[in-house]
Amino acid sequence: MKTYQASVERDGKFWLIHIPGIGVTQARHLRELDEMARDLVVAMTGETPDSFCLEVTTRLPEEVQEHLRKAAQLRAESSRTQSEAAAEIRIAARQLVDAGLPLRDVGKLLGVSYQRAHQLAS
Repeated sequence: MKTYQASVERDGKFWLIHIPGIGVTQARHLRELDEMARDLVVAMTGETPDSFCLEVTTRLPEEVQEHLRKAAQLRAESSRTQSEAAAEIRIAARQLVDAGLPLRDVGKLLGVSYQRAHQLAS
């Protein structure tokens, strides 16, 4: 099955859809991209809409891409620090239990339920 590459970028009130070797069309909303791109390929090649695949790449302004990169970096950092925090609370729970505190007291000190304190200390 043939695959057409479509690049999409915002131009004023429209999304411009460029398919190399085929042409250019536009859509008002992202939800219209697939339909408009397929209509263009069908009109220019005579193929049927279900006889080809369409891969769409959306090009965003560089400043938007920078914010998205920063957000991804912060999410990864957040995930890492959450894992570290979970490890630290498990160590604290284990040390409290090893010091002879009852699990109910450990839960109270850590601000978690008795059951969660048991899980953390295990």
